[in-house]
Amino acid sequence: MKLALRAFIDLLVLCNGLGLVIAQSALSSASPSSASGTTSSPARPSPIPKITDPASLVIPFIGTTNGGHVFPGATLPHGMIKAGMDTDSPGNHAGYDGDPQFNVTGFSQLHDSGTGGAVPLSNFKLFPFLQCSTFETCPTTMANRKILRRVLPNGLPDDFASPGYFSTNLSNSIRVELTATRRTALHRYTFPAGTTNPRLLVDITNDGQKSSTNPVMTLDPDTARVEGGAEFSASFGPGRYKAFTCVDFKAEGYTLGKPTEYGVWLSNFPVRGTTNLLQTYYGFVSEMGAIFTFNPAPSNKPTSILARVGVSFISSAQACANAQEEIPDFDFDKVHAANRAQWNDLLGRIQVDTTGVSLETTQLFYSSLYRTHISPADYTGENPKWNSTEPYFDSLYCNWDTYRTLYPLMSLHDPITFARIVRGMIDIQKHEGWLPECRGATAQHFIQGGTNGDPILGEFFVKFNKQAAALNVSPTDLYNALLADAEIQSPNWNLQGRQANLWKQLGFIPQDMFDAGGANTKQVSRTLEHAFNDFAISQVAKTLGKTADKEKYLKRAGNFINVWNPNITVPDSPMVVGMMQPRFANGTFNFTDPRHCSIHDPAQATCFLNAARRDGFYEGSPIIYSQYVPQDTAKLIELQGGVESFITRLDFIFNQSYFESTDEPSQQMPFMYHYANRPGLSTQRSRQVIAQFFNTSTNGLPGNDDSGAMGSYAAFYLAGMYPLPATQQILISSPYFPQISFFNPIFNTTTTIVSHGFTGNPPDGTGGNVFVKSISVNGKPSKSNCFLDWDVFVSGSLVELTLSNDITLGCGSGKDALPPSLSTGGYN
Repeated sequence: MKLALRAFIDLLVLCNGLGLVIAQSALSSASPSSASGTTSSPARPSPIPKITDPASLVIPFIGTTNGGHVFPGATLPHGMIKAGMDTDSPGNHAGYDGDPQFNVTGFSQLHDSGTGGAVPLSNFKLFPFLQCSTFETCPTTMANRKILRRVLPNGLPDDFASPGYFSTNLSNSIRVELTATRRTALHRYTFPAGTTNPRLLVDITNDGQKSSTNPVMTLDPDTARVEGGAEFSASFGPGRYKAFTCVDFKAEGYTLGKPTEYGVWLSNFPVRGTTNLLQTYYGFVSEMGAIFTFNPAPSNKPTSILARVGVSFISSAQACANAQEEIPDFDFDKVHAANRAQWNDLLGRIQVDTTGVSLETTQLFYSSLYRTHISPADYTGENPKWNSTEPYFDSLYCNWDTYRTLYPLMSLHDPITFARIVRGMIDIQKHEGWLPECRGATAQHFIQGGTNGDPILGEFFVKFNKQAAALNVSPTDLYNALLADAEIQSPNWNLQGRQANLWKQLGFIPQDMFDAGGANTKQVSRTLEHAFNDFAISQVAKTLGKTADKEKYLKRAGNFINVWNPNITVPDSPMVVGMMQPRFANGTFNFTDPRHCSIHDPAQATCFLNAARRDGFYEGSPIIYSQYVPQDTAKLIELQGGVESFITRLDFIFNQSYFESTDEPSQQMPFMYHYANRPGLSTQRSRQVIAQFFNTSTNGLPGNDDSGAMGSYAAFYLAGMYPLPATQQILISSPYFPQISFFNPIFNTTTTIVSHGFTGNPPDGTGGNVFVKSISVNGKPSKSNCFLDWDVFVSGSLVELTLSNDITLGCGSGKDALPPSLSTGGYN
């Protein structure tokens, strides 16, 4: 059985590496009833029309204005290449801005999606010129060459995007199209009929920050090949990285021939006839590259020129090899079709019944699922730091954002990629000492929370430990990586690892202890994160049968209580009693206003990274963090005065706008009513969050997409679920669809959730026939109406929900009806 699974995985990985896909019909050849392994299955629901082209339902422009920083260009699932448009917008973190007032500055090959910090990547821009009076007068700097896009009658820019493809029409009638393989971009520039001197520029030095140093570049006057690279600054940390490119050109529909003009450009001065930087005084300027004039198409026809752009983090020679391997024939349509097929295979593993569901809801779901697979990026073969045969994923940016929902969503439908990411993280730990946390373009970035690689590895192993060997994940190496985070203090916990010594000594991070290894900040939020990190480790130890370690880390998982001050109230809200607070090493508490870093903060603080800010919290108020103990919500209920007080506090948080839709610790909050036996309130709150903060417009996100964190948590809400990483449980509500199914290629099973009594989704999320009255699994009553066990998704099951309009319905009457918590013995 393991050998068969291993062969199947190898086939999938091989096919993806070749740019091919296995048809979904072949993957799901086993019927759900036979895959479930039961001897008598209930009658399956009538088959629903299969969505064969889910990519057509994706709107990549969601979140491309208003600070969403979403990348809408061409990429594969987790592709290294992210080819897209760059604009001069102040919010061009992903290069693009959907506001047409901003100019185009080029079309570059590397981007991140949904990030904060400084602008990341945007390397190796290409730019077309329709006409310059002479070669030497072409305006080559970004400030001078930029151009507006054509604007449609509705006021939007004339841009189009779908998974694996991007196009725009510039205001000078040049059309630009982009597609991609994993490490190579393919551009198509179509100049209008009658163009006499089509010109294309290659920009070696301009990344998003204009941070390049030590540029190198050569061009071939006969073939127009450009090879070059430079060093660039990391966007969320102190490091730098090297990147290289290799650009080749080919005409479409005619023979391009040699360039009629060529040269190096520096600042605004093309130098005709030069072939490398040594022929210029390049040290005096910060912008440089190559520029060519090409022969136009014959008979005054439109001129289409293809540009193949390979990228490498090792050398320009490897960038050329990548390009030749992945796109040998410059066939734009073939590359685009293969790219889209991969997206359809991946997205199509989750199928929904759209009966009675608005098109916008379906588009929002698949668009959110799509953004879950933009990051992290598969840099395998492009690690310049050490030689390894293991996968290498980068652009994690950052685990604090993504561990809660992105990886649990991958568990449901893409465990093979998940396993490769885990292998890559373990390999980084072996060479750098600790699991990676925040990372971009091979450089370490600043840690936001704790060692949040721990719950990512925990999520994988708790769910896939029986398949780990077939997936080439070593349980020993995985556990050793977790122990390194938990037990060995990092010399710089700003970038990796923990402040482990004080954590082990005191059971919390004190506010007044200044170690030399990092900034003395975020003490409360790091304490809460480390408690959950250790909880994840305890669940791995439990799975491995390491009883002593399990008990050790379970005890440390309860250390959140060490920063709970029962004597704190919210100003003007005396019914809210008890709060997480900073604490000194001697055990006494300091004070941080519970409203701190909320919209009600009198000081209007932000709690972003700042070494001088020692309030104890990161990107969230004490009110938010006082709800963040996902491993032991039952204990929180006790600390907060019981079920009714807990519900009152949650209602207060939502009604007074303390809930922060853009802040990851808030993501679980709408579902916390489950633990108080009021799942109907969870259903309504989560639906109100979708109605208020998410839509399909360009400003349809409440803030940064955070590398897919917003996409994955919206997808879970729309699917009627919320996960707890590194556990065997998934909280259940009602999906936005009368039927939703999840195909898992590792198990070769499909689990289908059917909602009986589905009558649609209330537009504002309030009320409706959406509350779960009962659940059955494969025809048998479930022990709980509030959560499903992971076995349901392993075996392939039919989950049937009976819906009601009664918001007061509970989790059920049995002793195991409530979701498990640490203090109730649920994870022992």
